[in-house]
Amino acid sequence: MSAEATNPGAPIRRRGRPRIDIRRLGRVALLGPEPRDRLPAAIGHVAEAHRAHHPDADLTILHKAYVLAESSHRGQMRKSGEPYITHPLAVTLILAELGAETTTLTASLLHDTVEDTEVTLDQVGEEFGEEVRYLVDGVTKLEKVDYGAAAEPETFRKMLVATGDDVRVMSIKLADRLHNMRTLGVMRPEKQVRIAKVTRDVLIPLAERLGVQALKTELEDLVFAILHPEEYAHTRTLIAASDRSGRTGGRAAPGTAAASGAGSASGSSRASGASGASGADDPLGTIAENVGAVLREAGISAEVLIRPRHFVSLHRVRIKRGELRGTDFGRLLVLVGEDADCYAVLGELHTCFTPVISEFKDFIAAPKYNLYQSLHTALADRDGAVVEVLIRTHRMHKVAEAGVVALGNPYTPDGSAAQQAAEPSDGERADPTRPGWLSRLLDWQRSVTDPETFWTTLRADLAQDREITVLHPDGGVLGLPAGASCVDAAYARYGEGAHRCIGARVNGRLARLSTVLSDGDTVQLLLTKDPASGPSRDWLDHTRTAAARIAINTWLDAHPEDAQGGHGTVAGPVPAPARLLAAGSGPQQRAAEPGPAPAAGHRAAGAVVDRPDAAVRLAGCCTPVPPDAVTGFTVRGGAVTVHREECSAVARMRAVGRVPVGVRWGDEPGCRVTLVAESFGRPRLLADLTEAIATADAAIVSATVEPPSEQRVRHTYTLRLPDAAGLPALMRAMRDVPGVYDVSRAQHPAGTR
Repeated sequence: MSAEATNPGAPIRRRGRPRIDIRRLGRVALLGPEPRDRLPAAIGHVAEAHRAHHPDADLTILHKAYVLAESSHRGQMRKSGEPYITHPLAVTLILAELGAETTTLTASLLHDTVEDTEVTLDQVGEEFGEEVRYLVDGVTKLEKVDYGAAAEPETFRKMLVATGDDVRVMSIKLADRLHNMRTLGVMRPEKQVRIAKVTRDVLIPLAERLGVQALKTELEDLVFAILHPEEYAHTRTLIAASDRSGRTGGRAAPGTAAASGAGSASGSSRASGASGASGADDPLGTIAENVGAVLREAGISAEVLIRPRHFVSLHRVRIKRGELRGTDFGRLLVLVGEDADCYAVLGELHTCFTPVISEFKDFIAAPKYNLYQSLHTALADRDGAVVEVLIRTHRMHKVAEAGVVALGNPYTPDGSAAQQAAEPSDGERADPTRPGWLSRLLDWQRSVTDPETFWTTLRADLAQDREITVLHPDGGVLGLPAGASCVDAAYARYGEGAHRCIGARVNGRLARLSTVLSDGDTVQLLLTKDPASGPSRDWLDHTRTAAARIAINTWLDAHPEDAQGGHGTVAGPVPAPARLLAAGSGPQQRAAEPGPAPAAGHRAAGAVVDRPDAAVRLAGCCTPVPPDAVTGFTVRGGAVTVHREECSAVARMRAVGRVPVGVRWGDEPGCRVTLVAESFGRPRLLADLTEAIATADAAIVSATVEPPSEQRVRHTYTLRLPDAAGLPALMRAMRDVPGVYDVSRAQHPAGTR
């Protein structure tokens, strides 16, 4: 195994603690037990790192877990040739450096024992308690011999469900994957690529959502080195040249973080109080010294550190700007004691330097969904050099690096560890142990039994990297991914009940179901009482959440004949009844009404079917009226939906073997029809059209008006006529309205799946 294969950036070393040689510790582990009154040397570094965060921790259980792990893994070797015990030791050291509490470290030492040795879960539970047993079970893989190709997605499903009850399961998995990625060079290239892609698509987004930036950034760099070796090599060359010039004070390359634990948590260079003058080749150091001087003059106690950018971050900056500036290789980190000091620092810096206002973000007043809090700004000095600045307290910095790991044990009865790490002084932080994205993920995965569909949907869901919060009128809240629409909000709140959604009000105003929601919007969802109502296939074009997509597709698969007949439209708000508008009763509008429920007998709107006692309804996709040639198909609950013979849905259902039901027109004169009017946009067009409809004695059941496109407007009206014979006259009257150039019967294509 070459050092370069395992450590893509080995020549670039980090300043700080001496490197911990995990392989040497593995050999020590094989030499036999230490005296009873001493910890084994192999976990001495783990104990030291653990005591740095938890001075009063009882190390007895760690000793006991190590002895069981070492004895059970004895004789097993990794593919790199190292004793297997080096792997759980390294994983535990990563978590200890991040500040994980004793129970998590105990489980991480044992995390492979049940999977790879004769140790059983019951044995773990008896010796270490139910918490440790649960954590070990959560990260234990399912057997490929039992699940075949579905083993990997089903293992992740099991792990995510366990994470829903205890986020520490995912903390152990992330540290486990990080150490495996550090030593991936011994694998075949194709296997390296496969593992790197899963890490990129699933583990890195999960690390981001749990706020564990120290693990996320190193995983990103390791994946970058494997999947994009040329870009990685170029970025590495740029970083090495920058470090030689002294601009950033050194950094860790991917894989070298074992020297000091978790990665970027200790990858900062101290600027304030550093000896030596900064030269022209060190613009970051110069600005850092100036910032430190400004804060000292203001009497603000603060540490000013230079934070080197990691490889992927610098690569993104280079792609964005084309050519890197000296200040692009790092950012300044200002650490203070109290929240109020953050804003005091911001005020001084914006007073003494030129701020780049577009770069300012306040994640203290509005924390990210992954617990992250900080002030972000950018400053320009007198020479025009621009540097990004992060301002946060020491507590915020700990949470920013370690995320949920910094919560300690968030499930203790008093919650003290979680409170200290995650709650601001006002105590209003929501419980971080079950964030909204995780609840949504756990909800939709229950509906997906197919492993491949689950795997694909999981990757798509995790690709959405930002979250918004919207409000109910009654004061409740919904967490949704950025870009979510009213359709997503409906399914997030009502589940399958959202099939009956017919409209929405956003911030008090009627809005399309396709409306994209913004953070802080108030959404009132309007539902019909018709139990036979269902979604439109168009809704799929406006969903961002997996739960909504799965629910809509499930309904459409179960009701192919209704796939285009759903009442819900995303086109736009619906005006009030025609007679009210024509009479000038005001601009008030209401959402579309779904029309009457299916008839109780075997007749509806003049259509009679050859199936006694069956409920009948006219298809919304083609809206047949006498004397159209029609046919029917049985749908859920035994009802019969009537279509025009030329409707594309008829051909589709016959193609899949659906048996048609005979339909004829009865003696009832009334009918319901959907008309589409194409027109040029002009003032009072809607009022003139509805007046023409009212004059023809037709009642508007529902209507939509799509947004103008190239000065053209499309109106869709579902109308009830007293007699089908009056339909031609109605269509002529609508065509005679100035600006209207076409009126036709609705004929929606029955989409294929």
